[in-house]
Amino acid sequence: MPKTSARLLSLLSLLQARRDWPGALLAERLDISPRTVRRDVDRLRELGYPIVAFKGPDGGYRLDAGTELPPLLFDDEQAVALAIALQIATTTGAGIEEAAMRALTTVRQVMLARLRRRIDALQVTAVERPTTRPDPQVESGVLMTLSAAVHAREVLRFDYAPASRPGAGDHDPAATPPRWVQPHHLVTWGGRWYLLAWDLDREDWRTFRADRITPRTPTGPRFTPRELPGGDVAAFVAGRFRGSDGSDDWPCRGEVILHMPAAAVTRHTRDGIVEELGPNRCRLVLGSWSWPALAAVIGRFDADIEVVGPPELTDAFAYLARRYAHVATATPQPINEPRVR
Repeated sequence: MPKTSARLLSLLSLLQARRDWPGALLAERLDISPRTVRRDVDRLRELGYPIVAFKGPDGGYRLDAGTELPPLLFDDEQAVALAIALQIATTTGAGIEEAAMRALTTVRQVMLARLRRRIDALQVTAVERPTTRPDPQVESGVLMTLSAAVHAREVLRFDYAPASRPGAGDHDPAATPPRWVQPHHLVTWGGRWYLLAWDLDREDWRTFRADRITPRTPTGPRFTPRELPGGDVAAFVAGRFRGSDGSDDWPCRGEVILHMPAAAVTRHTRDGIVEELGPNRCRLVLGSWSWPALAAVIGRFDADIEVVGPPELTDAFAYLARRYAHVATATPQPINEPRVR
């Protein structure tokens, strides 16, 4: 049987992990008797933890929330996970970067020395995408408002800035009417925050960039959530950004034979299907949001290409060939003029 202090910490960690714990299950997890569980619960109560007993077929315990709840305790894995999550939170674009860094400093200060060493050795470096402009930041208050409307299932009214504007704060609300939506999910995609909602005016599903949203108050009436096509939020949002209507598949998918080793193609194909046909031949099935885009992606492989199908992919290669030929035969710029890179 573990020592009393270690056992109390284990019991407290279990009580924080889930809402209700049957007494028999706690005894089994801690490898002690139900009587010892009762004594340990009484000890935690004396320390100020509001643990209540509940009746039922099994009977058990619950750690209630309260304004005078003593400091929470974390086991090693929870402490490391919390520190890593706080490091990642500084790059989410949710407007909580400074708060996350302060929280990480606070958590680190109260950790045991051995845990601090683990955290210090596990520094997370977020590499941002190389873009001409950084991802737009979203005020934490906006995210909280959107999340609260999703949770309460209340119709949301907001001003939505045009795409040409960098942020919702630059938008004149009188220029366009407010949007009325039934908010369903708050999601992240490619470093940006989006609200997935049913647009009441357009009677269709829409994804709205959170950084372009300026919520209006008060919110509207409660609504009954609609069933999302396919039922999978991640698949639905991915399909919308790929240009398909609610599907997680690309709207344009083609098949080619590449005169190139399958291993070399696989290294540069994230979501395609590669089948080896020989030492220097492979079959590639790949998708994209348009046929020219698909042809361009396939054309980046330095190899001969045989189109298996469909005909739209062959037409796309011909279209790109004409475009590239036009560029190659265009009159070159005078040498004294600067070239724009």
